[in-house]
Amino acid sequence: MDSPGPVLVGVGPLTPGQVLRVARSDAAVGLSDQAVSAMAATRAHIEALARDFGPVYGVSTGFGALATRHIPPDLRAQLQRSLIRSHAAGSGPEVEREVVRAMMLLRLATLATGRTGARPAVAHTYAALLSAGITPVVPEFGSLGCSGDLAPLAHIALAVTGEGLVRDAAGQQLPAADALAAAGIYPLALEEKEGLALINGTDGMLGMLVLACDDLRRLLPLADITAAMSVEGLLGTDRVFAADLQALRPHPGQAAAAANMVRLLAGSEIVASHATPDCPLVQDAYSLRCAPQVAGAARDTLAHAERVAACELASAIDNPVVTLDGRVESNGNFHGAPVAYVLDFLAIVIADLASMSERRTDRFLDTARSHGLPPFLADDPGVDSGHMIAQYTQAAIVSELKRLASPASVDSIPSSAMQEDHVSMGWSAARKLRHSIDGLTRVLAIEALTAARGLDLRAPLRPSPATAAVRDAIRARVGGPGPDRFLAPEIGAAVELAASGALLRSAEMLVGDLA
Repeated sequence: MDSPGPVLVGVGPLTPGQVLRVARSDAAVGLSDQAVSAMAATRAHIEALARDFGPVYGVSTGFGALATRHIPPDLRAQLQRSLIRSHAAGSGPEVEREVVRAMMLLRLATLATGRTGARPAVAHTYAALLSAGITPVVPEFGSLGCSGDLAPLAHIALAVTGEGLVRDAAGQQLPAADALAAAGIYPLALEEKEGLALINGTDGMLGMLVLACDDLRRLLPLADITAAMSVEGLLGTDRVFAADLQALRPHPGQAAAAANMVRLLAGSEIVASHATPDCPLVQDAYSLRCAPQVAGAARDTLAHAERVAACELASAIDNPVVTLDGRVESNGNFHGAPVAYVLDFLAIVIADLASMSERRTDRFLDTARSHGLPPFLADDPGVDSGHMIAQYTQAAIVSELKRLASPASVDSIPSSAMQEDHVSMGWSAARKLRHSIDGLTRVLAIEALTAARGLDLRAPLRPSPATAAVRDAIRARVGGPGPDRFLAPEIGAAVELAASGALLRSAEMLVGDLA
């Protein structure tokens, strides 16, 4: 468990929990004494090199394809200022506040390692903005994911120097200079190497990966809940989820998902009603029977993504870097490929989970497959359409999720006069993953809404205590079966319950924490 209070940034890696506390819970930020000492010691090497006539990339030269230009000492402050101004070239809608705060914290964490050569004052200023709730305005488009997230990070750096736009803690947009003055923060005047140190990083794509992993850790158990409700409402069997069957294929995620399903379905009168030797149903459809295999593979993919995120959180990414023995070396660690791949992988997982959920919903609505339920779960079929168009909405979202699953990381477009001739597109992978998570939330919410109606229509047989609790949480906001009502607000209420974690909590109150 991460400690309450301010997040203290040191020379070691941040935890995902610390990133979440700053990004989503507005935790204040401080710097450890060890980090300040490490930065000060490394800065001495940069200042010594700045006095030397020899070319050092980022200290006494231009950048990218202009790295052959030697910059005299009297122009180096202008060099850093020009770098930030020119690279703050984004366009489009604002990036979400939580993403920008995550980016700022992660860039601060790299500064605090002492490997970038930036002064402690730079890190203190970033910490001050985070603690004051000042969030630079960062446009969505501009990053190719190599050299890191240049344009988004440059918009943040621009604000720290007192230029550009920010939002204050109340969400009001205003000039950065005004917000800094109101908070008693002095704008930075960047010195040698510091402009590069503020923009050469994978912090945007990494921040969005950490946020996405947190979202999926809560959505995967919800997928098990909605699958269990559908298995129950469609007169499926829970025997296929038995531990000994799962052990024949020992993927850890599959075992966890199946165990969740067993716990969720325990005590169901509906399941027990047809668990007899004379039951004519031989096998359930794949969307029911194979739910743990798909949700389990999603868990294992998420675990891999979390391992990549942990490695990236332990990284000091800049170009050039100052090594422990004082060398200033160019490198390629800013390339976003490791992060981009798992961001794309998670989008594939989400599309498949949502596709299976939509197939289960569709089974409820088709009398040929619903085992006795009315067409479209309608009150008076023909007069009423029931949940017919709710499934259309699901299908439209699933179709969009399949498009979003097309990987960004297989694309590359050269830049900087062919100096940066292969880029990761990791930022793009992260941006579409956020849309994918929203889509999965909506698809699962519609399945829960439809399955709850299906469970009601199985009365007088009672569902399991856990699925009944989820159904009751929905009923607190949405009425039960009856004549057609304005459906969009009911879908919206289900989405709110899914996104807030209320549906997950209602089940866990009965069965304990789900894996």
